[in-house]
Formats: sequence, structure tokens, C-alpha cells
Amino acid sequence: MLKTEELEALELLYKSSHDNLVRKRSHCILLSNQKQSISALSKIFGVNRRTIERWFDGWVQRGLQSLQMAPGRGVKTRLKGHEDEVKKQVEIHGRNLKNVLIYFQETHNITICKKTLQNFLKRTGLYVETNQVVSKDQAESR
Repeated sequence: MLKTEELEALELLYKSSHDNLVRKRSHCILLSNQKQSISALSKIFGVNRRTIERWFDGWVQRGLQSLQMAPGRGVKTRLKGHEDEVKKQVEIHGRNLKNVLIYFQETHNITICKKTLQNFLKRTGLYVETNQVVSKDQAESR
């Protein structure tokens, strides 16, 4: 049985969270509290029975923090570890990112699209300004 505070928190998250995964997991725990079986919950949420069990294990161990997706999930960037080289190439080629893409294809056999490179530059705090690369701090101080 869930405590009153836990029920209120789960209902609030289920109704108002912007994250679909948090809403789904909180709803699952609320339904479980209403004596729904794991088999029924797996059918309702369209996931494997073991997934429901992992959600419950996470709830027992970490409480509300278990409802969010764990950090570090998703595709890792192919340019990780090449930050200095990216900066050097962007300085050489200025705003022409196509040449940077060609360089990484030819020298490291890394194929990425222009948007991926732009996102990498944003994440690492590098910005391209008229033929020079500046860090985020330098751009803000201008």
C-alpha cells in the first residue's frame, strides 16, 4: 500500500508531468495500488511483464526518482574525444561546415550530417562566428 503523500505525488505527476514516461510509470504504480495484476498492467501499457517488474523495483529502491529516464541513455556522439580537432577544423574552414564533415569522413571514417555537427558544437559550447570559433563564455562577453 502506498502512503498518502506518495499517492498525491503520483497522481500529480500522472496528471501534469510533461514527460510521457513519467506519466506512464506513475499511472502504472497507481493502478498497481488498486490491485491490478502485473499481467494486466503489461497489457495496458504494452510492455513486457519484466519491464513492469523493473518499474516496481525502481520504485521500491529510489521512489519518485525512478520514474524518470536514467541519464546516459540514447545514441552517443561519434565525435566524442575529437573536440580539439573539431575546433581546429572549424577555425580552418570558418562557417563552411561541409569541409569539416569531409575532413572527418576522409581522416577518421566518421560519417555524420551537418545537423549532428551543429548540435555537437552547441553541446560542447563552441560557436562559429565569422571565421573564428569562440566558446560560449567568449560569445556572451562580446
